[in-house]
Amino acid sequence: MSTTFILQIIIGFVGLVCIAIPFSQNRASINYRHILAAIILQLVLAFALLKIPFIVQIFAYLSEGVTALQAATQEGAQFVFGYLSNSSTSPFETSGTGNAMIFAFQILPLIIVISSLSALLWFWNVLPLIIRAISKIFEKLFNIGGPIGLGATANIIMGQVEAPLLVRPYLSKMSEKELLILMTAGMSTVSGSIMIALVSMLAPQFPDINLIQHLVSASILSIPAAIMYANIMIPSSEVTNFDGNSVPKVYDSSMDAITRGTRDGLDICLNVGAILIAFIALVSLLNSLLGIFGSWIGISDLSLQLILGFIFFPIVWLMGVPLSETLASAELLGLKTALNEFVAYGALANIEPGVLSDRSKLITLYALCGFANFSSVGILVSGIGAMAPERKNDLIKVSIKALIGATLASCMTGLVIGIF
Repeated sequence: MSTTFILQIIIGFVGLVCIAIPFSQNRASINYRHILAAIILQLVLAFALLKIPFIVQIFAYLSEGVTALQAATQEGAQFVFGYLSNSSTSPFETSGTGNAMIFAFQILPLIIVISSLSALLWFWNVLPLIIRAISKIFEKLFNIGGPIGLGATANIIMGQVEAPLLVRPYLSKMSEKELLILMTAGMSTVSGSIMIALVSMLAPQFPDINLIQHLVSASILSIPAAIMYANIMIPSSEVTNFDGNSVPKVYDSSMDAITRGTRDGLDICLNVGAILIAFIALVSLLNSLLGIFGSWIGISDLSLQLILGFIFFPIVWLMGVPLSETLASAELLGLKTALNEFVAYGALANIEPGVLSDRSKLITLYALCGFANFSSVGILVSGIGAMAPERKNDLIKVSIKALIGATLASCMTGLVIGIF
């Protein structure tokens, strides 16, 4: 490692922490031991997830399982959609130009299958055991209660609205800091069903790495960072504990899990598809208007991506991206925050060769791995607010802090992964 690289990494850790301090309710009460513990835990977890052969082999098996799931999903989708679900079985001759992938028929069905499978594994108590084991680590290190430890950790696998359902009975008792942790963790990760869809989307851009390993690692690494940023913004020692030690029951039977999981997956599919259509169209319209305005002021390539790129430029540099590649990565991070992770990952999947080095692409992959965007703020406030209506004002109060904290948590994860 060069001296310049080491210096940039040190400045990155200090800078990404310092950005959050002005948003703290009580700067004098910030527990810097928790900050150090979170960073050390991220480094240890990153080493374990990426370098220990036994764990790497587990991810290799998991990747093979994802491939099998993709093939099985394609079988089901092909029965319903025919050749539209598989470009290689098209009865028409292709021109050889453009992208033959049809997102709605080849990517979105994966979300339905994974949602159904996740629900079944939850009912069989496989996922709860994994989540409880991981949450115990965070509870001990950061002095958080069982409900918030479970709710935050569940975001590694479940969606940002589904995870709080597991601790619904405790939402009314949670402190503002605990609500902030719950929201920040939800927006700094992506759900398992979205991960699998992203694997299919990003595979051509990352042919030489195990994408499922890196996306799962990104969500795991972001949890301690999310807790750290919530602790910075609202330093508090209030803890809500379980009345018992069991994970709440969600489904009544295996068939109930499959059917409800399928229905939830369909809801996610429709939501993702509709948002992508609307947001991409709106971005295109806005870029057209900005292009006209830019021509008047002598900036011919003025666009939303360019504006957001300059806003996120210093943060991306703090993540360890070389200066010459910082703007390209910053534009993607800006897209994710203003729109959503699917739009940003779509742009990353189509980025021109040579714009970002392999290391910068990997850092960007991790930094984009989260639901931290303005629409997610509304989704979380309305979703958790429906579970605990009396806490809606508190949720609104901490929502912007959660968005900032989640964005910084994903960036901290990108910084950590760049070291390895």
